[in-house]
Amino acid sequence: MKPNDPKDDLHRYLKAAREAVVWKLDGLSEYDVRRPLTPTGTNLLGLVKHLASVELGYFGPTFGRPHNESLPWHEENAEPNSDMWAPADESREDILSLYHRAWAHADATIEALPLDAMGHVAWWGDNDGVTLQRIMLHMTAETNRHAGHADIVRELIDGKVGMRETNSNMDGGDAAWYEEYWNKLEASAKEAQAKPS
Repeated sequence: MKPNDPKDDLHRYLKAAREAVVWKLDGLSEYDVRRPLTPTGTNLLGLVKHLASVELGYFGPTFGRPHNESLPWHEENAEPNSDMWAPADESREDILSLYHRAWAHADATIEALPLDAMGHVAWWGDNDGVTLQRIMLHMTAETNRHAGHADIVRELIDGKVGMRETNSNMDGGDAAWYEEYWNKLEASAKEAQAKPS
C-alpha cells in the first residue's frame, strides 16, 4: 500500500470542495444563482466570486506569485461586500471562468512550492509568515465553509443537496420521509421551548 502524500491529500480535498461549490450552480436560472436567500444576502454566484478572489490572494501575492487578474471589488474605493454578489453585467460564465483561472493559478503555486515554503498574508496584519501547508489548510476550510453555505442556499432554491448530483451525502429517504422528519424536529423544538427553565 502506497503511503499518503500530505500535499496530494490536501490538494485533493481542496479540489473536491471547489467542485462541490461549482456544482451548486448547475441547472439554475440567472435569477436563482444571484438571488439573496439570507438576510445578509448570501447567494450562489457571490460565493463563487468570493472564493475566486480569496484563492487568487492566498496562492498569489502571499507567495510572491502575481495572478494578474483585475479584481475591482478589492480596490480601496470598492463598495463593501462587492466580492459577494454579481451585478447583472457580470455573467455567470465570467465568474466561473475567473474561478477556474484562480484554480489554475493556485494549482501552479501548489505544484511549484514545497509544503514548508514560506509566504506572508498581508491582510492578516503582523505575522511571521505562513507555510504553503497552512494556506492549503486554510483555503480548504474556507472553501468547505462556503460549500456548506452553498448547500443550504441550493436546498432553499430547489431541494438539491450534497457534494455532487450523484451523492447527496444525506441519510434518510424521499421527500415524504424528510417532511415527517422535519415535523418531528419542529415538534421537539416547540416542546423544548415550552419546558420551564
